[in-house]
Amino acid sequence: MAILGTLIKKGIKLRENLEHEYSAPFELQKNELKELLIKASQTEFGRYYDFPGVLRQFRKGVRNFYDAFRVIPIHDYNKIHKDWWHLSLKGAKDICWPGRVKYFALSSGTSEAASKHIPVTKEMTKAIQKTSIRQILTLSKYDLPSDFFTGGILMVGGSTTLNKRDGYFEGDLSGIQAARLPFWFQSFYKPGKKIAKTRQWDEKLEEMARNAPKWNISIIVGVPAWLQLLLERIIDMHGLRNIHDIWPNLMVYVHGGVSFEPYRKGFEKLFGRPIYHIETYLASEGFIAYQVAPRKRTMKLVLDNGIFFEFIPFSEENFTPEGEVRATAKTLLMDEVEEGKDYALLLSTCAGAWRYLIGDVIRFVSVEDAEIIITGRTKHFLSLCGEHLSVDNMNKAIELVSRDLNVSIPEFTVAGVPVDTLFAHHWFVGTDDSVDAGLLRDKLDQYLKELNDDYATERAHALRDVKVDVLPLNVFHRWLESKGKMGGQNKFPRVMKKSQLEDWKAFISGF
Repeated sequence: MAILGTLIKKGIKLRENLEHEYSAPFELQKNELKELLIKASQTEFGRYYDFPGVLRQFRKGVRNFYDAFRVIPIHDYNKIHKDWWHLSLKGAKDICWPGRVKYFALSSGTSEAASKHIPVTKEMTKAIQKTSIRQILTLSKYDLPSDFFTGGILMVGGSTTLNKRDGYFEGDLSGIQAARLPFWFQSFYKPGKKIAKTRQWDEKLEEMARNAPKWNISIIVGVPAWLQLLLERIIDMHGLRNIHDIWPNLMVYVHGGVSFEPYRKGFEKLFGRPIYHIETYLASEGFIAYQVAPRKRTMKLVLDNGIFFEFIPFSEENFTPEGEVRATAKTLLMDEVEEGKDYALLLSTCAGAWRYLIGDVIRFVSVEDAEIIITGRTKHFLSLCGEHLSVDNMNKAIELVSRDLNVSIPEFTVAGVPVDTLFAHHWFVGTDDSVDAGLLRDKLDQYLKELNDDYATERAHALRDVKVDVLPLNVFHRWLESKGKMGGQNKFPRVMKKSQLEDWKAFISGF
């Protein structure tokens, strides 16, 4: 860690970082796509869609390459799995990326019932490691004391014990990556290999809590819901006032996958002093973006490390009311997007994803610097009657209500329901604090009106009611457990529809 600390304190940057800093986003992306196409040109996918022909267009007009490339249809998981990835699962090689895929990340996201198998190639593993190092080096921009660099990094992820199938291994992406950490990183990685292999979340939680006093932790990494449970267990088990009683050098929390705002109030109670929050955008499909500087609540897209991005304006013209992309959807490149507008992401990657709809919706804060925020999911929004309520609106409203009522609301989900011939929103709010459901409902409704003009308009017309059920936080955790989704990268869905909503209602009827 001392060597890494020296690197960071001196602010040494990778040459690639300098290229990223001083090159136009469009040019970085154009070069990235060219490299991906060259490497995959002799795969089954590359031959079928004539990658060599697409590559010849790079020598012609500035945008000819893209006109040729977007002849390839947009793929969601179901389409690319049905047409291509299922062959890789059966052991076939050179399907969407050169060679045979030996690792698949299990990811159900927050919308699907069945687990998805996302290919993780050697090139993707290296790309994720490379971007992770870039993010570590951004710590040179933070005001951190020397003692900070003597501590370890606690990474609360999925089990590193992978399931062996016929010809491949499957497991949580964090587990796949943690099992292949660079040798120089392993000396300060916690909880260590033995605990990291534990499959059962409750058992892993207890082991980490029991061993916590032995560790000198400077950085914690993980999904907020599970990290909050861990810190609460450590504090309770060892009779602490807060987590800084045993980890005085803890100064950085790296999180991603879900908005931190609903969890902020709860985490404030666990720390003895403020710490830095650094957001990352690491999905099973790749390391997409990360926060590059303190006090910036934005993330910078990784434009030159194994991912080519396209953007679909998130509008009724391009998406159905259910969040499905339309066949006629318009796609844009980096030089065509606008600040302040929402876009669904398409990825083409060094793991064999091609024009792949990841399901996330982002907004550009700075086009010049390729800085974004995540605003939601294509299927996690409510627009029953034109209210266009995004997850970003929901998270912000919950944050404001939590502040006003001085309560912690780490989990919630929302459903659209019919009321006679009109509509209502039904909120299920998870908190262990005492709160008046009626007051919470009124404040929530008022803040949403202030945050979203369409919502305010429809509350006077077709959106006739807002219902709120307050439930113990444990109910949300137990539902995830019933789905085999405790710990790791699993998150509770912020919007529920159709069969998932019916399943949730049946589950909570027992409480």
